[in-house]
Amino acid sequence: MNPFVLKGAQQQLVELLKGKGITDENVLSAFGKVERHRFVESFLWDKAYKDLALPIYCKQTISQPSTVAFQSQLLEVSKGHKILEIGTGSGFQAAILSAMGAKVYSVERQLELYQKTKTLLEEVDYRVVVQYGDGFQGLPRYAPFDRVIVTCGAPNVPTALLQQMKVGGIMVIPVGEEVQTMKKIAKLDDTHYKITNYGNFTFVPMLEEIVKGPAQQ
Repeated sequence: MNPFVLKGAQQQLVELLKGKGITDENVLSAFGKVERHRFVESFLWDKAYKDLALPIYCKQTISQPSTVAFQSQLLEVSKGHKILEIGTGSGFQAAILSAMGAKVYSVERQLELYQKTKTLLEEVDYRVVVQYGDGFQGLPRYAPFDRVIVTCGAPNVPTALLQQMKVGGIMVIPVGEEVQTMKKIAKLDDTHYKITNYGNFTFVPMLEEIVKGPAQQ
């Protein structure tokens, strides 16, 4: 597609996000910088800047832009924040957070997707530390984190992720089985948390253990 057409569509998406209640200028600025079409296959480029979830490798999806923006806004990201992301997927959410000035550490359980996305993030020059592993375990070697974001539907809030947050930190996580409730969890101290709910969403499920072999698309 014509790069000018894609850039125009990208700017239209930013305006759409404003209309959906995204007011964080850091989030909107990141959406104006990160080229979403780079994170999907070329035959989907005409849909890349529409507010749609799209298929990617390993039977996964790239979330709707409005959902990515909403989670990013709930995180209250400041430049220099150290963020743990569970579910690298396409890499788009990680790229948005990186463009917002955060240092992002991301975990992906599907080996094939991990390899593809790690390479892509290097190509588009978003400095994200991508690790292959079980998201339920987090990344204790890099903890503690200022922020934690989970981009798949968790059956519960993993204890390991709570433990890897700094006091004063925030986690944004969709919790539930078929339909998830978006939760913002603020860590008040080592044993107390403030939990706020932000409506229902539908994500691919968060699953335990790693997947080594190639998965069919």
